[in-house]
Amino acid sequence: MSIDQAIYDLATKVRELKPIIETEEATKTAFIIPFISTVLGYDVTDPREVIPEYTADVGTKKGEKVDFAIKSGDDFRFLIECKKIGEPLNLNHASQLVRYFNLTDTEFAILTNGEVFQFYAQLDAANRMDQRPFMTLDLSSVDARLFPHLEMCTKSRFDSETIAANAEELKYVSELRKNIASELKEPSSDFVKLLAAKVTSRRMIAANMELFTRLTATAASQYLRDEANRRLRSAQDLEEPETPAAPAAAQVSESSEPDTPGGGVVTTDEERQAHDIIRAICCSEVPATDITMRDAKSYCAILFQDNNRKPIARLLFDRKVPRIITFDADKNETQHDLEAIEDIYKYADALRERVRSLAG
Repeated sequence: MSIDQAIYDLATKVRELKPIIETEEATKTAFIIPFISTVLGYDVTDPREVIPEYTADVGTKKGEKVDFAIKSGDDFRFLIECKKIGEPLNLNHASQLVRYFNLTDTEFAILTNGEVFQFYAQLDAANRMDQRPFMTLDLSSVDARLFPHLEMCTKSRFDSETIAANAEELKYVSELRKNIASELKEPSSDFVKLLAAKVTSRRMIAANMELFTRLTATAASQYLRDEANRRLRSAQDLEEPETPAAPAAAQVSESSEPDTPGGGVVTTDEERQAHDIIRAICCSEVPATDITMRDAKSYCAILFQDNNRKPIARLLFDRKVPRIITFDADKNETQHDLEAIEDIYKYADALRERVRSLAG
């Protein structure tokens, strides 16, 4: 089973069973053990791989346990601390996990309540568990952009150096997004001063700070509203003329290339999300870095190894009904209308088959 399907299946299970789960042990059985097994790919029945209730004697602390230790030979891959579903996740309530992480050669840890999975590393200081997670998987609102990164954490594709390299970027992007959101919602004095200095020479005395704090909040609100309206117009009003669906046997020219990038080409968040989804689908067959995107005016191309002679899919999103074009091994194309970006998962088999043919 692909990692994306495993995650969506587990998310469905969480929604169905969450109301009747009342204990931490039930949370482990219903959600966390299946996560270790079906998502990460470890054999939960093999104590050489997955050790429940791992005793963590640290200094004068004897008999403390972490809920699960995942190992490969003598090497730790993850320590996992579990809470009952619905409980907030806080490292202050997982002190044994932090202590044991800091005194072993463990590089990664997971704190979870069965619905939210927080992944931790040691990016800020060697042999010291970070205070903030580098990745958070929330099964109540799955972010498909995480799938390639989760794939790297699985048993078959585990590479600590690659995970750590990606973890740093994930962590800082996540923290920057939170700070940007906070500044747009409630601008700080530093943010107000930074923007005010670009539009006025006034000294930021108390009265001016009050004025520009209000103006900055108004400008941020208007920007977010205008951006939302722009995307809505792009989806509903800027429909391209309908093109007849290509017959199933239509051949794609060997020299077929997307329009030359540039000249007003704007890569949208929806196209980036679609690229992430296709990478998540295909990284079970080839490295995620082989799934590249090249945008152009008429369509956005998803290519194998950035080779325009090896198209995996084409995205036609600047129309009322978004569409994806998939290819078979003989480069015959099929067009599919999408009600939502996540509908791309319906064509996962075709995408994987295409990638296999290109990689072979």
